[in-house]
Amino acid sequence: MKTSLTRRDFVTTAAVGATALTFTAHSYARITGANDRIRIAQIGCGGRGRLAHMDGVHKHDAEQNAEFVAVSDPWRLAREEAAAMCKQWYGTQVRQFSSYRDILACKDVDAVMIASPDHHHAMQLEATAKAGKHVYVEKPMARNMQELTAAVDAVKAAKIVVQVGTQTRSLPVMTGCHELWKSGLLGKASRIEQCRNSEKPYWYGYVKAHLPKSADVKQGDVDWKEFLGNAPQRPFSADVLTGWYGYLDYTDGPVTNLGCHFIDLYNYITGAQFPASCVSNGGIFTWKDEHHFTCPDHVEALWVYPEGFMAAYSSNLGNSGGSRTRFFCEKGQLVLDNLSAPNYTAEGGPKRDGTIRGVNDVKPIDTPDHFLDWLQCLRSGKPTRAPIEAGYLHSVVGLMAVESYRNGYRTTYDPQTRTISKA
Repeated sequence: MKTSLTRRDFVTTAAVGATALTFTAHSYARITGANDRIRIAQIGCGGRGRLAHMDGVHKHDAEQNAEFVAVSDPWRLAREEAAAMCKQWYGTQVRQFSSYRDILACKDVDAVMIASPDHHHAMQLEATAKAGKHVYVEKPMARNMQELTAAVDAVKAAKIVVQVGTQTRSLPVMTGCHELWKSGLLGKASRIEQCRNSEKPYWYGYVKAHLPKSADVKQGDVDWKEFLGNAPQRPFSADVLTGWYGYLDYTDGPVTNLGCHFIDLYNYITGAQFPASCVSNGGIFTWKDEHHFTCPDHVEALWVYPEGFMAAYSSNLGNSGGSRTRFFCEKGQLVLDNLSAPNYTAEGGPKRDGTIRGVNDVKPIDTPDHFLDWLQCLRSGKPTRAPIEAGYLHSVVGLMAVESYRNGYRTTYDPQTRTISKA
């Protein structure tokens, strides 16, 4: 029984409006020869940019003949910290800018990594594509369909190599889950769910955190207009600069920030396409204080899929109990409560037939990590593990929940017009 689509099936069928997102290895431009250095710039030098992107690439940069040559961030201290890392690694001074626009104007930059706040992602991705540079872009890719389609169309036109930052799909055990699902051993899914809970919202951990050398946040060190971008104008705030994850002016909250990893993962494992409908609800029920955060600390989203199952994501950020990730199927369960060690059993399967016995560990399949895969694809021109098609798909799913939450109605998606609307 085949219950998932192959990569070829996905690329062939996931049409996005009048222009299908059909990328092949031949449609990607090679950027360098085998012996040429890949010159990378980092856009956004906060904790994600420095501690994930830059450290992640640095593990492979000697082997892959790559290096960072420029950094940008509206906050001077953050970009100086990123530049100091490069100085330690390469022994050279890299260029520093407050604006990503200066990065894109650098003719010698081959590729950029985008780790800016969420409200900048789509705008910077589109501009990077139009500048002809390859990109690693953090999720969520966009905050509305207009900016999402503009960015995707720019990527398609430029034929650049894109890796979207949903790195969980690159874990060897997740490749194993993908292959297990294709085998049909678990049968058809009826419900896929994740409850991702904690005692406190994640944005509290960022307020005045990840500061270089425990420095203070001073207005004179920040290009505040650059940080705000197209968000509503407001006076400088150190809480907003460092804790923007908690404010709806700059992000859409847990579903698109945490839940997008879950969405991308079940899309990858099962080959699911766009949902038929979505409902979402939530609110701020636990954490009300002097920060005046606007993101919900409790939220739940439900999607119904034409493949015949329901997907559910919830976050209770007022109690850490009950976290889980499960795929409930005809012949058993795929249990991803521990993402590093998933397993499967016949438990609860109404059509279990004795084929699955006991608790079975999912066998990992050797897979390059997300950053190495991106570097290798920059050389080969092959599609990455999380290409623009995957980013578009999980973005649409997340935005369906955002619109439902904000407007209080059930949403649907039309792939021909690339629009989300009230059901």
